[in-house]
Amino acid sequence: MIANLPETQLERIVIIGAGFAGLKLARKLTGSQYQVVLIDKENYHQFQPLMYQVATAGLEPSSIAFPLRKVFQKEKNFHIRNDEVLSVDTHDKHLTLKNIGRVNYDKLVLAYGADTNYFGNENIRKSAMPMKSISEALALRNKILGDYERALSITDYELRQELLDIVIVGGGPTGVEIAGALADMKEYILPKDYNELNRDEVDIYLIDAGNELLAALSDKSSANAEKSLLDMGVKVIKNTVVKDYDGVNVTLSDGNIIRSRKLIWAAGVAARKLEGLPPEVYGRGQRLLVDEYNEVKGLDDVYAIGDCALMITGDNPNGDPQVAQVAMQQAANLAANLKNKLRNKPMIPFRYKDLGNMATIGRKRAVAEISGVKFSGFFAWLTWLFVHLMSILGTKNKVMIFINWAVAYFTRDQSLRLIMRPKESRGD
Repeated sequence: MIANLPETQLERIVIIGAGFAGLKLARKLTGSQYQVVLIDKENYHQFQPLMYQVATAGLEPSSIAFPLRKVFQKEKNFHIRNDEVLSVDTHDKHLTLKNIGRVNYDKLVLAYGADTNYFGNENIRKSAMPMKSISEALALRNKILGDYERALSITDYELRQELLDIVIVGGGPTGVEIAGALADMKEYILPKDYNELNRDEVDIYLIDAGNELLAALSDKSSANAEKSLLDMGVKVIKNTVVKDYDGVNVTLSDGNIIRSRKLIWAAGVAARKLEGLPPEVYGRGQRLLVDEYNEVKGLDDVYAIGDCALMITGDNPNGDPQVAQVAMQQAANLAANLKNKLRNKPMIPFRYKDLGNMATIGRKRAVAEISGVKFSGFFAWLTWLFVHLMSILGTKNKVMIFINWAVAYFTRDQSLRLIMRPKESRGD
């Protein structure tokens, strides 16, 4: 079956993925002399940096999601298809989608991001809780609140501890930020909503295999972040690997075991393999090897941008970091090059411009490094809020997030702690 897409005289660019890279590229190509087809499993763009706030009941899911069709309502020669790519044929230049079948392309852009990396540990994959999508964030929120509800009726101390204690694996921005949010929840929310529970029984563990948190930042920022977490009561464990997890027992590389019903996995990402691509195009972390113009090496008219792309150069042997800024800058550069192709103009090699890094650790606590300036505390927190607020799609979403943040700041409370479970199918 061939997908029902208009055949025109324009070259067709198919973009797989509507994350930071894919969405940015699609927006940059609107109004160009290309027919653009954007393919994603979801019908919305999700703002991953604030996913942890959905998981900790700080924001509604709709606040960090924006419908794709609303972004491109007025665009011509632009088409969106919600589907999953099963395979690609780079010789015959077509994709096979799960539901609508074959989609032909003239140029293909792979921007499907990266998935959670469990480093081959099947037990952890089955039992840990990732946080790479809104549905996963909601599942984590349900688990946290549901376990608090169950703990109210548990008299056995050890069993109650399993329900209350939380283990987070990964000392990057995601791990640090959710640890801080959970510590704030323990400090300000539990005494109000669950005053029958002793908040001193709630232990939050942050475990990292490295010797410092936020390894992408300076030693000073890393130390400030760790001190803030320790001050908030988070138990930071470094130079330690989580070896196994069976749903209750978290087994560490030093032989210790932590008992918890919640293991939040934020320890790394890996790109997925796409059937039909030759094995030699994959590099470290299953990322696609690309040249300085983001064209996949050895393939014509196939490009990769964002987390699934790996650009290795002489002065950058490890490639650029898998962060949103790299994805968006690569998308903007590729859009300019694709337009240059139509005008027979020279291509522009990609060079990443580091605009800085930051992470929030909780209420009025953050670390930031911008243009070589390192700062922390309240001003860094305000900077983090402003940067993320301005990055959200949609005026309504910006307003709703600002209101939620303002209410949380002045009242130290929110009214979003709902356990919302999907209705189970009857099986008929």
